[in-house]
Amino acid sequence: MHSMAGHSVENNLQVYSAPPVVSYYASLDYLTPCERLLFDGYIKSGSSILDLGVGGGRTTAYLAGRASHYVGLDYAAAMIKACQTKFPHLDFRVADAADLSAFRDESFDAVVFSFNGIDMLPNAARRACLEHIYRVLRPGGALIFSSHNPRAILVRRDWNRGRLQRMARRFSGRSAPLYLLLFAGLTSLRFTLAAGQSAWSSLPRFFKRIPSQMFWRGEGNLADTAHGGLLTHYWIPERAIDELTGFHFRIERVLGNDYPHPAREYATDWYYYVFAKRG
Repeated sequence: MHSMAGHSVENNLQVYSAPPVVSYYASLDYLTPCERLLFDGYIKSGSSILDLGVGGGRTTAYLAGRASHYVGLDYAAAMIKACQTKFPHLDFRVADAADLSAFRDESFDAVVFSFNGIDMLPNAARRACLEHIYRVLRPGGALIFSSHNPRAILVRRDWNRGRLQRMARRFSGRSAPLYLLLFAGLTSLRFTLAAGQSAWSSLPRFFKRIPSQMFWRGEGNLADTAHGGLLTHYWIPERAIDELTGFHFRIERVLGNDYPHPAREYATDWYYYVFAKRG
């Protein structure tokens, strides 16, 4: 088991050190709706922030703008180099999230581990990481992270309702009955197409996840096809909350990545979590 964990860490690090992968992450500069909501709601302006798994600096500009002190950390040296190129005035360090011994006790108001980065850590390393995070957070400090859902087997396919309305108006002229008829017909066709696309895209997940213990237990590891293959940890919210409360964190909020839509057990790809350090 130890050798498998070591191999997965080495393989994942090689993936994240590959130039095309580094370039991809360095090009990203957005926040998801969940991240913006949670950062604004749980990280006070002027906070001391530790940004774990910083990657190419996707979250850096926003978090550093809210921080009195900001540190970005990643175990891939190539990612840190990309961050230093983009933000030469900020503090970035090459380090493993499972070893935060370089930081003093209670030295941060918030710790962020975005883009499901915590899922790249094997079980023992994840527990070590959580122990360190608890230690470096000040009482009441926030831990914000996201993590994959093992029961996400349905792939949603949404469509643009406004586009269908514009098409119906264009072809119906000023006739309200014709507009309603066209809009209903276009909606029906688009719904059928989306349902077919969703079913087709869901099949690989269905056959890969349903037979696995991970799906039924609500936690486990799976080879993710992203970037050629990453060994990834998945857990349902109940499992995540149970583990972190064991480290004396208090759950504050859970949101699905499909926010502002409600999370769905079999369709939400990953969840965002906010925990607070007790005290």
